[in-house]
Amino acid sequence: MSTWWGSRSNVSPRLRLEVEAMRVAFADTFKLVVPQFGLLYWEGTVEINLATLDTREHKLKIVYPNEYPSRPAEAYVLRPRIYSEKHQYEDGQLCLFNPKDGEQYGWNPSKSTAVTVTGWAIQWIYAYYTWRATGDWPGIEERVDPNTPLPPRRRR
Repeated sequence: MSTWWGSRSNVSPRLRLEVEAMRVAFADTFKLVVPQFGLLYWEGTVEINLATLDTREHKLKIVYPNEYPSRPAEAYVLRPRIYSEKHQYEDGQLCLFNPKDGEQYGWNPSKSTAVTVTGWAIQWIYAYYTWRATGDWPGIEERVDPNTPLPPRRRR
C-alpha cells in the first residue's frame, strides 16, 4: 500500500512542503518522526506564556492520518496531561475546528498543513486555560443537542 508521503527513499512533494513549512514556522521545535510501523507524526515542546501555570512547557504530537491531506492531521497534548470535556475527544485528540465551517475557515486540503494544525493546537491550549480560569471557552461555540449520536471514531 502506497502512503501519501511516499517512502524513506522517495519522499513526496507534499511531505517536502510540510517539512519546509514546519521548519520556517517552528525552526527546530518540532521533530518529524517516521516510525517503521504506524503513522508519521511531529513531536515538540512549546512554552505557554501564562504566569499562572506551574508547568509552562507543553509537549505536542501532530499525527498525519493515512488519508492525509483529505483528512486533517490530529493534535494531542502529551504533557502535561490535560483534558477538557469541551473541544477534546475521549482519546485526547484536540477538537480544533468545526468541519461545518468549510474549507474557508477550517481544514483546507490544498492550503492547510501541519503548521496550521500546530498553530490551532497552541491556540487551543490558551483557550483551555482561559476556560479553566473563567468557565467560558473563548470564541463562538456551536450548540449541540446532547441526544445527537456521535459519529464513529477510527481506532489506532
